[in-house]
Amino acid sequence: MRLLVILMWLLHWFPLPVIARLGETIGSLLYIYKKSRRRITLINLRLCFPEMSEQQREIIAKKHFQAYARSVLERGILWWASEARLRRLIQVEPGVPLAAINASPTILLCPHFVSLDVAGVAVMLESSLCSIYTQQLNPVFDEVLRKGRSRFRPVKLFARSDGVKPIIRAMRDGLPFFMLPDMDFGEKDAEFVPFFGVPAATLTAPARIAAATRAKVIPVVATYLPNYRGWTVRFYPAWENYPGDDMIAATRTMNTFIEERAREAPAEYFWTHKRFKTRPPGEPSFYASNTQDEPPAAY
Repeated sequence: MRLLVILMWLLHWFPLPVIARLGETIGSLLYIYKKSRRRITLINLRLCFPEMSEQQREIIAKKHFQAYARSVLERGILWWASEARLRRLIQVEPGVPLAAINASPTILLCPHFVSLDVAGVAVMLESSLCSIYTQQLNPVFDEVLRKGRSRFRPVKLFARSDGVKPIIRAMRDGLPFFMLPDMDFGEKDAEFVPFFGVPAATLTAPARIAAATRAKVIPVVATYLPNYRGWTVRFYPAWENYPGDDMIAATRTMNTFIEERAREAPAEYFWTHKRFKTRPPGEPSFYASNTQDEPPAAY
């Protein structure tokens, strides 16, 4: 891991197209050799895009590996490049909503696209924030990651085990909550809500925290600009009348939004994660090696 960090630091001096193409080459190799992750990716794509042919899904899967490997190397730019270079490479549309953030509690809801760290940097160039942080297994990478994510503004990072109370306090103190809402953490604090038509254990925390703090929810998605020109970070309008009285309906609204964005940039959504790992009672695993890779006909 130390060698990877050194490589990322050395590469950050190079032009972005050089780093991106190297990342895509590595991603192509990972697609060949990382069979378990390739299998998970293809299962997810079969579940979410049954209307596609297997060849179409394989093309998306390979592009996803390329995009993911590219994003890892490009983090060197995010962690060590100058502020001026970052502002040239990150195109923010229509702009970081500072007025809204300063006016009242705000949740910046950022789905798991490979460039999500770019969205975080776009915010931190203008504002402090708070977020949940999972400590990395490798201490060297953990330290570099923490420093890289907080080099422009102070950032409050909380462990998932801390619960929501410190997050709510930080939000009431004026910090936006940069939230990654779309991973499977099991049944605790989750509901089975459709994601691409498949029941998925989905955290209800965005809706519950918004209700508790009367926060507005502003989605933000980072994707690649064409021709290796950098990234687009798009802030969407705050959701109206969210969450309302029905937390499950609000969570379904969130999943529908993420689906729509994933359809727009399918290769950049985080398909290597076991999004459907937790199943409703009595339903078999999609990922167990002794089950069919194809999803049941009902889905």
